[in-house]
Amino acid sequence: MPTIRQPAVADRFYPGDPAELRRMLDALLAEPHPSTSFQPGTIPPKALIVPHAGYIYSGPIAATAYATLAAVRGQIQRVVLLGPSHRLPFVGLAASSADVFATPLGPIPIDQAAVERALTLPQVQRLDAAHAQEHSLEVQLPFLQQVLDDFTLVPLVVGEATPESVAEVLDLLWGGPETLIVVSSDLTHYLDYRTAQRIDAATSEAIEALRPESIGYDQACGRAPLNGLLTLARRRGLRAETLDLRNSGDTAGSRDQVVGYGAYAFH
Repeated sequence: MPTIRQPAVADRFYPGDPAELRRMLDALLAEPHPSTSFQPGTIPPKALIVPHAGYIYSGPIAATAYATLAAVRGQIQRVVLLGPSHRLPFVGLAASSADVFATPLGPIPIDQAAVERALTLPQVQRLDAAHAQEHSLEVQLPFLQQVLDDFTLVPLVVGEATPESVAEVLDLLWGGPETLIVVSSDLTHYLDYRTAQRIDAATSEAIEALRPESIGYDQACGRAPLNGLLTLARRRGLRAETLDLRNSGDTAGSRDQVVGYGAYAFH
C-alpha cells in the first residue's frame, strides 16, 4: 500500500470540503490581478515565489502567481516545491518517505526518482517529521491541482541551509519546460502596515535584482529556499518580476500588525 501524507491544515488554512475549496480557488483565480507588465499566459514562468498563509489572508496574492500558469497547464509534469520549516528545527533540506501527498482535491504522486536524486546530495535527508504538520508546502497543493493537469511532486522542507546548498539541489532538479519550481514564503511578520510596506518593497527590489545577500532574517520566513532560488536564477540568467505585493492589512485583519505577501515569477 502506498504511504500517504494526509492534509494537516485543511479546515484551518483552507476549506476541507472539496466543493467549497474548488469554489474558493475559482473565485481567487478569477479576481482581477494587479497591473504589471506581465500578462498571464504570455510568458510561462520557470519558477514562482508564492505566499503560504491562510487563503483569506494570502490567497489573492497566491492566485496572482498561479494565474501565470494558464498557458502551461498541460506542459508542467513535475513541480519541485520548497518551503521553510515552521515547527521542526533541523539543518539542510528534508525529503518525505511518502508515496503520495493528499489534499481534499485528491492525491498527488511523489516523483520518487527525483527524490532519490536529491538524496544523493549530503544536505538532503528523509525527515518525515518536518513534513507532518508543515503548512508552507501543503497550502500550495490545492492551487497547483486547480491550475495544472496531472503532475508529480518533489516536496522539500528547508531548515537551516545556505543559499548555495539550496541552489545545488534546485540545479540538480531543474529539468526542462516540464518542471516548475515553486518557493513558498511570506515576507515581513507582525509589523505595522506602513513599516511592512516599506520593508517588503525593499525585499521585492532585491528579488527583482536577484540579490540574495540583500534579504535578511526578518524580511522573509522562507528566506533560505528563496535565497537559494535567487542564487541559481542569477547564475542561469533568469529574470524576476513582482506580480503582486500586499499584506494582511489589504486582505483581512487589522493594520496594526500585518504579514507581508509577495508573488513573483521567474522567466
